[in-house]
Amino acid sequence: MAVITLLARHLPINLTSSDTPDGRKCKYTGQSVRAIPIRVLTVGKKRSRGVQLIVDEYKDKLQNYCSVDDVLVRSNPKNARDVKAQIEEEDFAVVNLIKSNDWVVILDEHGLDVGSERLAELIGDAGLTGASRMTFCIGGPYGHGIQLQQRANLSIKLSSLVLNHQIALVVLMEQLYRAWTILKGQKYHH
Repeated sequence: MAVITLLARHLPINLTSSDTPDGRKCKYTGQSVRAIPIRVLTVGKKRSRGVQLIVDEYKDKLQNYCSVDDVLVRSNPKNARDVKAQIEEEDFAVVNLIKSNDWVVILDEHGLDVGSERLAELIGDAGLTGASRMTFCIGGPYGHGIQLQQRANLSIKLSSLVLNHQIALVVLMEQLYRAWTILKGQKYHH
């Protein structure tokens, strides 16, 4: 099993490419973990009421573990007809919302394939980096721009399937909640 070492704020973070087949638990389960604030930046259009209800439900659940901020960044803010211009404008809008001491994870179909246990470890590891918050970025219909890709500390994928921004947000919120229950050794994850 390959181990990928990433440098984030001068501290190594080790992630395996997927959950271990022997069912090894997260290295932080039951330990005290710094509750680093989480921000989710999603590029897209107005959310459906159903999606917003689910996101709000998971935000409420996550408040028991850490603060969570959810920001919707307007897709194609200048109504560009050119795809490249659209990506650049979205990229600019997202990068301007990221602080210099954020630990940034972009969601991308070509990113590292991590399971729930590894996402929990990622959250635990990020708390050790000295970052002020973790920022997860969900791109628009054409993906992330080059500035955000270069700024990101890590790129992960939620699924081998391509997900639209609303479904990706729901999956991410549920996985963040699941990760915290794993870290706390609670029964939601089995």
